[in-house]
Amino acid sequence: MARFYRSDSKTNAAVSNEITGYAVSALVSLHSLMSESAYLDAATRAARYLCRHAWDQAGSTFPFEPGSDRAYFFDTGIIVRGLMAAWRATGDDEFLARAREGALSLAFDFMGEGVFHPIVSLPEKQPLDYEPRWSRKPGCYQLKSALAWRDTAEEGGEKLYESVLAYSLATHESFLAAEPDREKLMDRLHSYCYFLEGLLPVAERDEVREALASGLARAAALHREIAPVFERSDVPAQLLRVRLIASHFGAFELDEKAACEEASRVSSFQAAGDHPDVRLRGGFGFGRKGSEPLPFSNPVSTAFGMQALELWRQHQEGRWSFELQQLI
Repeated sequence: MARFYRSDSKTNAAVSNEITGYAVSALVSLHSLMSESAYLDAATRAARYLCRHAWDQAGSTFPFEPGSDRAYFFDTGIIVRGLMAAWRATGDDEFLARAREGALSLAFDFMGEGVFHPIVSLPEKQPLDYEPRWSRKPGCYQLKSALAWRDTAEEGGEKLYESVLAYSLATHESFLAAEPDREKLMDRLHSYCYFLEGLLPVAERDEVREALASGLARAAALHREIAPVFERSDVPAQLLRVRLIASHFGAFELDEKAACEEASRVSSFQAAGDHPDVRLRGGFGFGRKGSEPLPFSNPVSTAFGMQALELWRQHQEGRWSFELQQLI
């Protein structure tokens, strides 16, 4: 799966192993909703690509992109979760075996002093120097990828997740404050939502429930404040998903007004089903600056937006059937 499609030049960006992992999860989700074999067939092809071509056999990890000289903690967790989704849908043990190998890489290749390094070099597997950009340093956003250890249910996986959870709860309040630039803060909101998503499996705990409620309120307020200048479509989608899932898990009551507003924002980014460019049909744009849409159709934005609106429909129709393993 390409990282994004440029609607102005009608070209795809480079293939991304992480985005392909997201695509597997999204295609499995579509199959579960619509029972059309084409979705599961596509998910299976993408999962086999990850197992047979994306995997670096010599380094026993998933490089950032084909032939890349680096690997990311976050990307690896997303790929593992995608392979687990494919395994649950197909029963193909190839996907389970590779997911477990990826989970081992996640545990051992990125381990540092009290943190997990975000990026390591290949083939040396040495941590790269940290940089101010959120994806180049450890942070609470890594909690979503730590869900991979829970998904694979490997021995010690729960303890590893708990270690990232403790670090994330201790540091998340400073994560958003670390970015003074308002437009860049919208990007950081996207990654902060990964932290909120990573909290959902343990939302019954008092400390986690408080972090969820306060974090969601803060992120939603910042989104509303910055959106007139710059808005990413995945942010309201992530906020809506967390809001709905947490409320249905009993963490707190749903703010219906906020959820309705976020659903409307998400919908505004979706291209028409009969768009002249077949590659844009039904997809979600990456974002907009002011009133001008940015010329990127993004697979992850599409996956998050699709799932957010489906969960909103389920909630409105009183037919909630979501399980946490289905979170894309």
